[in-house]
Amino acid sequence: MRIIETPKDMKSHIGEDFGVSEWVTVDQAMINKFAEATGDHQWIHVDVARAQKEMPGGKTIAHGFLTLSLLPRLGADIWRIEQRSRGVNYGLNKLRFTAPVPEGSRVRLRQKLLAADDVKGDGIRMTFENVIEIDGQTQPALIAEALSIAYP
Repeated sequence: MRIIETPKDMKSHIGEDFGVSEWVTVDQAMINKFAEATGDHQWIHVDVARAQKEMPGGKTIAHGFLTLSLLPRLGADIWRIEQRSRGVNYGLNKLRFTAPVPEGSRVRLRQKLLAADDVKGDGIRMTFENVIEIDGQTQPALIAEALSIAYP
């Protein structure tokens, strides 16, 4: 866990690899809950019996946006800013879902700080390269350039 004192201190870490998170298992219960929350019930995600017959590897796969939604959870394992009042998501510059995440897979996040820029209100807008890796696979599940703002 990397501890940063203040949002402004992020500027001194531009270009650094921040490390990797712990592994998290993406199980069918998680996939089903995401389907319920989003209304995306496509069979490749929720129909276990059909996936056993028709999907490569015989398993359902996680929604791409479920994988993306794990960024905050996984990022919390990697770093935190001690003296901040709040943080907000600012969006994405780039996003690619590069490999499916089969049910039962373990995933983790690897992050690199690309930029840290001043914003109105004394905040710092951070741009991170995010790579979600799948245990045992060389191709990552996701590559995203994501932005967030932290305020003192």
